[in-house]
Amino acid sequence: MTKPKVVVAEAIADAGIAALERECIVDRAEGADRSELLSRVSDAHALVVRSATAVDAEMIAAAPELKVVGRAGVGVDNIDIDAATEAGVMVVNAPDANTISAAEHTMALILAQARRVPEADASLRGGSWERKKLKGMELNGKTLGVVGMGRIGTLVAQRASAFGMRIAAYDPYVSEERARRLGVELMDLDALLGAADFITVHLPRTRETENLISDEAIAKMKPSARVVNVARGGIVDEDAVARAVSEGRLGGAAIDVFASEPVTASPLFELSQVVVTPHLGASTQEAQDRAGTDVAIAVVEALAGGLVSSAVNLDMGPEVSEEIRPFLPVAESLGRIFVRHGRGLPGELTVCAQGKLAEFSARPLALAALRGALDSISDEPVTYVNAPRMAEARGVVITEERRSESADFQSMVVVTGEVNGVARTIAGTVMARKGPVLTEVDGYEIELPLTEHMLIVRNDDVPGVIGRVGTYLGSCSVNIADMVVGRSPEGQAAMMGLSLDAALNDEQLDGFMLLEGIVAARYLELPGYNSGETAQPTASA
Repeated sequence: MTKPKVVVAEAIADAGIAALERECIVDRAEGADRSELLSRVSDAHALVVRSATAVDAEMIAAAPELKVVGRAGVGVDNIDIDAATEAGVMVVNAPDANTISAAEHTMALILAQARRVPEADASLRGGSWERKKLKGMELNGKTLGVVGMGRIGTLVAQRASAFGMRIAAYDPYVSEERARRLGVELMDLDALLGAADFITVHLPRTRETENLISDEAIAKMKPSARVVNVARGGIVDEDAVARAVSEGRLGGAAIDVFASEPVTASPLFELSQVVVTPHLGASTQEAQDRAGTDVAIAVVEALAGGLVSSAVNLDMGPEVSEEIRPFLPVAESLGRIFVRHGRGLPGELTVCAQGKLAEFSARPLALAALRGALDSISDEPVTYVNAPRMAEARGVVITEERRSESADFQSMVVVTGEVNGVARTIAGTVMARKGPVLTEVDGYEIELPLTEHMLIVRNDDVPGVIGRVGTYLGSCSVNIADMVVGRSPEGQAAMMGLSLDAALNDEQLDGFMLLEGIVAARYLELPGYNSGETAQPTASA
């Protein structure tokens, strides 16, 4: 049998090339310009890239035999995931390649801050012996505040513990049981900011995390505290940190990533109390080698038809019945809504296929719901195959159920669980006229089309509330695409579900909560859906 052809567009480790060559014909195209690369992938079965090659719709269309794109690294921003999925091309990456390097670099920056290593180096090279002036501090007994206990945050916590540091963590999606196993004290963010001597962030950059470490957050810190960022630029407000350090309101900072890169001028660079590095978190030989070998192994597995744990856009495959397929994006959205509405992950997430869906395995629906739940809080790509591993690491058990009865719909997906002692239920279905629909929120029956921008409101069941809601959203220039109302099972309170044509920012949502009669509100964003009266999911991973 002819071996598959793999085009390697950017340099990877020799061990990675060797792993490919054992099973494939390898065409090394490092340094090829775009037109040449488009020609060389015309008969390729796999393409391996790093971050410089744009694998867009044109590139994918130029490779009709393409089965898999391998990214030798974590981020896949340079790959058009939707185009790859539509063409049936699997996208795999190397999500574990740089975790150790990033954690070690975080510790290097913490130590550099504590012992003033860059200042001492510059001083001595400049001809001064300033031993008394450059007095540092021990890490032993100090509190490290870890914001985000994903894989890298966990590795940092473990390493800092070896230095005798007390570890405090903020992560609303980590269970108390997992925190106890790790020897970590969970705190809310304000408490952590006030208690920590060092604060290190390990989060994805999202709408919620952008400028998380701001003037307001710094005001809650000790004047001697130090901020460390080896995660993503933009999570830490660099100007706010520079002002606070220069004014003596913050002890220092160590920054590896910046809001805009590359950067060679910043107010941070003028401050001796700030340690800066040019995005070196993953820049070790081991991480680069691991990225090459990991992605090579994943590409070989994908070409052999295997399930690849690092697949970014893996479909459930032909074993999923045609009756189940339309409900997969619904289940994924329900998982996302569950976590956002309940503001946390449950210890047990139960996914029930009801009605006609009960004739088939509930596993694909459970994995889809789990994927949506985890993707809304994770700093790494979540797939059907890595979701169970990620759930286990967070102390979440996934349970599948099937019930042949369904009171109101022919088929329905119901997601239940308990978060912070409160039982939550989110249900949905697919309707011929409306498409994917949210049908229940905590006992309130509604029929709200799933769209990109949604607002779930609990309100007093009194006259005038609906009018105030419409008037307020109009004043924000936010159009209501659809609106449904329902009463609680006891009939004492009401719920509104709204599909919006535009996003609500935090300030607008805060203003919304000031309206008379509003008890609670959750703004939800569902990637992959188009806003409109009849919402349909767009192509997604």
